[in-house]
Amino acid sequence: MPFAFLKPFATPSLLLLLSLSAASQTQTPSRLPIPATPGHTFDLAWVGKIVRISDPQFSPDGKSIVAVVTRPDYENDLNVAELTLFDVATGKPRPLTHDRKSASFPRWSPSGDRLAFLAQDSDKHNQIYILDMAGGDALQVTHHATSIQQFAWKPDGSALAFAAVDEAPKKTGADKFDDAFEVGDNDFLVKEKSLATHLWMVPANGIPDPSDTSKDKPKDSSKEGPKDASRRLTSGSWTLPVAFPPGPPASPIAFTPDGSKLIYVRLENTYSGDRRQSSPQLLDLATGTSEPITTHTQYASFPVPSPNGKHVAYIYPRDGQDRNYNDIYITAGLKGDGDDLTRSLDRNVFRALWTPDSQAIVTGANDAATTALWIHPLSGSPTRLPLGNLSLAGAFWLDAAVGPQGQVGFLASAPHHPTELYLFDSPTSQPRQLTHFNDAFEDTSALTLGKSEVLHWESPDKTPTAKSSKSWPINGILTYPPNYQPGKKLPLVLYIHGGPTSSSKDSFNIFAQMIAAQGWLVLEPNYRGSDNQGNDFAHSIVDDSGDGPGRDVLAGVEALKKLGIVDESNIAVTGWSYGGYMTSWLIGHAGFWKAAIAGAPVTNLLDQYNLSDANVARANAIGGSPYTGDWMKHWVDQSPITYYKNMVTPTLVLQDTGDYRVTITQGYELYHALKDRGVKTEFYAYPVGGHSPADPVRMRDVYRRWIEWLDLYLPH
Repeated sequence: MPFAFLKPFATPSLLLLLSLSAASQTQTPSRLPIPATPGHTFDLAWVGKIVRISDPQFSPDGKSIVAVVTRPDYENDLNVAELTLFDVATGKPRPLTHDRKSASFPRWSPSGDRLAFLAQDSDKHNQIYILDMAGGDALQVTHHATSIQQFAWKPDGSALAFAAVDEAPKKTGADKFDDAFEVGDNDFLVKEKSLATHLWMVPANGIPDPSDTSKDKPKDSSKEGPKDASRRLTSGSWTLPVAFPPGPPASPIAFTPDGSKLIYVRLENTYSGDRRQSSPQLLDLATGTSEPITTHTQYASFPVPSPNGKHVAYIYPRDGQDRNYNDIYITAGLKGDGDDLTRSLDRNVFRALWTPDSQAIVTGANDAATTALWIHPLSGSPTRLPLGNLSLAGAFWLDAAVGPQGQVGFLASAPHHPTELYLFDSPTSQPRQLTHFNDAFEDTSALTLGKSEVLHWESPDKTPTAKSSKSWPINGILTYPPNYQPGKKLPLVLYIHGGPTSSSKDSFNIFAQMIAAQGWLVLEPNYRGSDNQGNDFAHSIVDDSGDGPGRDVLAGVEALKKLGIVDESNIAVTGWSYGGYMTSWLIGHAGFWKAAIAGAPVTNLLDQYNLSDANVARANAIGGSPYTGDWMKHWVDQSPITYYKNMVTPTLVLQDTGDYRVTITQGYELYHALKDRGVKTEFYAYPVGGHSPADPVRMRDVYRRWIEWLDLYLPH
């Protein structure tokens, strides 16, 4: 459920849940019990059965893949993650870390005899552990004072470089209370100046070098505990990027093939609104000096060296313009701006993965009502791999890996099958399913899911400056209730995706299947601003945040009405993040809605500019700062709360109290704008950080409240 007028962290384009924080005096009783056993239609019990897979990594010999396998533990409110090894030939799984609950980031040693990963120590700090694949317990290699965010093996296997946030200085006496900090371009939840993230090196055996007298070594994690062998590589007020979900992980660090240099991304400060100041760097380990790889000092990110060490692939927006698609640029050496490799694809690519011969890049992107996977040679035309009915899993990231023989392992889902690990044995083969954790969802004797199809319609473009009327082709995913009888008119629920730089795909969707199981139609529209059909389509949302996309969504409703399958007196609109923005916008511009659900809703763009994590970087979504020129009118006109007098739809508001992406102030504004005028509304907040609940219990509560609210207003 992404948002927010800005792609997260160092990527260029716009993107943009048990306690009660605020609610109406009448509480909605719980009407959706959690079944003890799964039924024949999709429900909360089935949600609890979904197994998630992520971060696949090929062994150096190409015979195995290790991945993170995550299952919900409702009793302890945990997403339990373990590492599992899969045989490439048979798919046979072997758990590697069954005694841990938070294993992540598996990375093979260059020789394939060891596997390094991150897991929490007794202080709940992520540390690097190394597992000998011949057997035995994992060795804790680091005892760092702060959590390690990511790492990379040195090509000779002797050491690992890692990124970790600096330790806060220790204060005593009156100094403990001297805590004023410069705010800068940061979100309103920040209570202290963010500390920088920097690079360190640690021997792979975890044993301190007795000859290392560096003053920059971290303090031991405890006086009597093991000595930390880490050595600082970088320092300063600048920082490496960190992840701000939803969005991609932090830009990975990588060694050059000869092990003499480290490639990383530098941000000029730790303020979240300044993340656009992003440039790839090359650190010479012998001299300790860094130099820029490109002349691009904004929006350049995710640099990856080729296996032969002759090129660097990195992500940069087309023509260096913030709201344009991401393209992959390839340098002629380890330095230089390079050439735009993927411009002709005209798709918002997620990531660059090198083939082992260094002659091509594997990448993926949203495309129409699905996602696509391409192999793009350094010279020549790209080849689209045949995914069939599969759509790549993940948001704003290609969760895939390329093997030493050119195999491609990737995570994907089908319309009736949650995510599994699939494999292309070669670019000319068909994908084969390697894991079978979620096969039960296709057992029609146990579960009947709603069928989906892609719907197409046109939306008129009548902007004030248009000299002629123009139509945009729009698509969306229509999901029918299980056992739908053709021609029957049913209530319709819109589930609008976030982003807006994202799209809905014809793939497994928990919300769509949960809603459809109640006997309602579900439409997921890919309004303008979505990244599924070209840069011009995505760019058309600039300075037109609500009106244009709103027309697209309403045109989709009209197209469905013409099919004669919609009960026109029972239509609801829902969405999270930018989907919450669109929900708020639509209830202020049309009065026929029977109910609405606004999750993490953007209602006031000024709050987004002033208080959210991307803050000032959002100016490019409109055209300029609201406090310069005459731009204020644009920001106000495109804020849903401006049209509060037109809002008459019963609305449920859901949000995290610690949402840095869409500030909870905006949920309060929508709640009071409705409640004070007598419109039925309830507002529930989850006392956690983040843009949506990450834990299974609160996320289950979101699904429950979503259906309960709609059930109050829509007939079955």
